[in-house]
Amino acid sequence: MITKDTPIAFEDRKLFHAAWQKARDVFGNEFTFYLPGMIRYGNQRGRYPAVSITGNSCDLMCEHCRGRLLEPMIQVETPEELVEKCSRLKRAGACGVLLSGGSDRRGSLPWPKFTQAIQRIKKATDFFISAHIGFPDPQTCQELKNAGLQQALVDVMGDHNTASRVYHLESMKTVENALQSISQTGIPFVPHVVAGLFYGQIKGEYQALDMISRYEPASLVVVVLTPLKGTPMAVVDPPSPVEIARLMATARLLMPETPIALGCERPRSKDGLLLERLALLAGATRMAVWSEETVRFAQELGLEPRYQPTCCSVPFRNEFAGLLNSQ
Repeated sequence: MITKDTPIAFEDRKLFHAAWQKARDVFGNEFTFYLPGMIRYGNQRGRYPAVSITGNSCDLMCEHCRGRLLEPMIQVETPEELVEKCSRLKRAGACGVLLSGGSDRRGSLPWPKFTQAIQRIKKATDFFISAHIGFPDPQTCQELKNAGLQQALVDVMGDHNTASRVYHLESMKTVENALQSISQTGIPFVPHVVAGLFYGQIKGEYQALDMISRYEPASLVVVVLTPLKGTPMAVVDPPSPVEIARLMATARLLMPETPIALGCERPRSKDGLLLERLALLAGATRMAVWSEETVRFAQELGLEPRYQPTCCSVPFRNEFAGLLNSQ
């Protein structure tokens, strides 16, 4: 439990209080907990699986991932496989799908190859379709919008060293151009900021928030560096819960009308539980993969929990929420 004795600096408490109040002023007391992918929680499971359109292949090989994040995804390599897999997922009770995959050395995914398949899936299943889009050009964004893509998820880092040394991109211009392309096309976009992406340090995250605030994101997801075996960051310590909550509170005050989520990639340790509670205080309005302790804390704060079995980028829908009780 966070109390007056919890070691949080006075200035941070002031920041969290301001962010909490702003969130209540704009969003009221509703707070949405999400069960993404095919994750199970008790006898419930997510209904929004992730599918990699490149199998387990990635040429970019970012320092924090090295393709490891593709491994638990459903893997396809052709448009026909994608259509067939999504048809099966629909019959199994999914309400949508997150498309993702590995990038080439420019940070691009083979979307042109799959746009007709996405259009077929949308018409046949009425899925809510989002995509972790990489760093696309304007033409690709327009083709994806025409195909029926409903959300574009994009990683945003805020400094050249992180873009080049961690993501292996040529420069920050790649990121800036992608944000402009997505925004100009009009696809609702959901930036993801990875706290501690530069080997566990908070480095360009605040600059990333400044970049994002120049556009109109549908929501913002803050995730935390997760040390993965087989990567150069396997033994790196992520930032502290207070550092991450400070980032979230700053985002809340900078973008008061933007839903902010604590995403599913984050520590599940004792620090992770503290982070969940601090995220509530710091103005978050969404959280992926909750703990019962945090739900109780939310209720003690006067928040009204609701639940949805999708990625935390997806807006709350009653028909999606109802799927949690359908089996």
